[in-house]
Amino acid sequence: MPKHYRPPGKKKEGNAAKYITRTKAVHHLQVSLPTFRKLCILKGIFPREPKKKVEGNHKTYYHTKDIAFVAHDPLVEKFRDIRAHKRKVKKALARKNRELADRLLNRQPTYKLDRLILERYPAFVDALRDLDDCLTMVHLFAALPAVGGERIQVERIHNCRRLSHEWQAYISQTHSLRKTFISVKGIYYQAEVEGQKITWLTPHALQQVLTDDVDFNVMLTFLEFYEALLGFVNFKLYHSINVKYPPLLDPQLEALAAGRYSDSWLLLVFLELYALCRYVSAAPERQLGDSQAISSSENEQSEDKKVDAQTDESDLRLAQLQHQLPANEPGTLMHLVEDATGADDEDNETKECKNLFKKFKFFLSREVPRESLLFIIPAFGGVVSWEGDGSPFKESDEDITHQIVDRPTQGHMFLSREYVQPQWIYDCVNARTILPTEAYLVGRVPPAHLSPFVDNEAEGYVPEYAETIKRLQDAASKQVLPMPGIESGDLDDPQNLLAEGIIDRTEASEAAEKKRKLAMLEKQYHDELNMELQGITYSASLSNKNLQSSVEDVQEDAPADPEQMEKDTRDLSMVAMSRKKRRLYEAMQISKERKKANVNILKERKKKAEASKKE
Repeated sequence: MPKHYRPPGKKKEGNAAKYITRTKAVHHLQVSLPTFRKLCILKGIFPREPKKKVEGNHKTYYHTKDIAFVAHDPLVEKFRDIRAHKRKVKKALARKNRELADRLLNRQPTYKLDRLILERYPAFVDALRDLDDCLTMVHLFAALPAVGGERIQVERIHNCRRLSHEWQAYISQTHSLRKTFISVKGIYYQAEVEGQKITWLTPHALQQVLTDDVDFNVMLTFLEFYEALLGFVNFKLYHSINVKYPPLLDPQLEALAAGRYSDSWLLLVFLELYALCRYVSAAPERQLGDSQAISSSENEQSEDKKVDAQTDESDLRLAQLQHQLPANEPGTLMHLVEDATGADDEDNETKECKNLFKKFKFFLSREVPRESLLFIIPAFGGVVSWEGDGSPFKESDEDITHQIVDRPTQGHMFLSREYVQPQWIYDCVNARTILPTEAYLVGRVPPAHLSPFVDNEAEGYVPEYAETIKRLQDAASKQVLPMPGIESGDLDDPQNLLAEGIIDRTEASEAAEKKRKLAMLEKQYHDELNMELQGITYSASLSNKNLQSSVEDVQEDAPADPEQMEKDTRDLSMVAMSRKKRRLYEAMQISKERKKANVNILKERKKKAEASKKE
């Protein structure tokens, strides 16, 4: 009898019981392969890689429990009903019974994904953590052309645009945007919502072409789930700031976007986003009017209701402020309400982002990426307008401080404002400070656009412009800066600090003595480790005067080479490693060497570029 023989009817064990192939899963569920793919996408089930593939390496495996989980889902029965309904419609059309076919088409079976959203994301934080791919996919389809007859329905594209605009309006008005970066793929954004960092990518405002090498059926299945997820997230976020959802836009801007400029989808998108931002920002004012209308009825029923003492005190204070303000200035009271209720909730980072462009007024020329700038500038406290109908103010406004242009020359220029390129906005946002505009003026080549998602210290190479931005940030925060030519590591040397006048001679001598004692103790520790590895006992070490002589040498001479000490420590640690850990450690060292080689290449390129400039 073979070793792994299993009699027929005996229960499977091991990987044969834990995993099931895709073909068997499809036969078990009694659905087609496209339907099986759709079920797995909606339920969040993905293929697995077992350690031992029982039925071959060329097959796809799933967990048996996952397939049993899908088999009990009501969506399976719904998809079967949809398949049977399509057969009825096809049969009616084949019989040329158009009336029956139309009647069946009007009664198509439908399903909702509300239960799946709650099932996959029990808490709201779970949904926020999984929102990166969702936002990227929705923004991608929102940029596609809404043309009838294509493989993507026009309603789906319009819905993606609506959801993306609602998300951007919330992020902009709550000042939750943290980073942004322009790349070849598109524009990267990172926002912080309820403590969760969310990063997504939006394509450039260019004409998109639908290629044939992309499986849009799979992408549309993902999009179907992401639309439902983003709708629930927007609903929760809007209600968290006391704004009704779905929002009601300005009728004039809606008519302007949908009527006169319906052929220009970019302007339509732009006006929709601006209308949403206005709606979100005006929400506290509308709620204030509603509270004033029912204030008399609340006063009559105040004896019957039991409210906390702090709430009553805050309401009384707001009522007193309301009587002190003029009747024709509801905006002033709106700002007071926002300051009174949201001052404690905002952290320092949100306040910093909120006040970055607070004193500035921007005007966008027609050649700049207006939708992106309309999203970024209000998110950091700025006021923005554009060239065209529906703009808050015209180009001739004298209060405009900056005009964003992206052309080599400017025909007419106002002396009361600065003309800068769009990159200045993005660099200021990433640096969290107002950068000088001389390098971003019209007609000049701007400095390198640095990515805020790269840690220069960890990579080992800090670009020159990053050092300049760091000095500007330190100067803005009024920190002590090292002199030019001195690295951050040189500040630990007491002699350098004494030469720069930062400390006096007594403090420098004390710091040097302390540093010498630490080096002596470290040298003694390494010598004891070496003796322990050599098998020398403690009694023998007492009779041996090598340790004492080494300590005296450290006291008299300069401290030992730190690189050699680090190498000795590394060699000692590798002796006690297993073979697997040693190989992993060697692979890590090879990766570090490659990174160091790339840094050297960048430094060489920098030297060549500087030499060519001097020539």
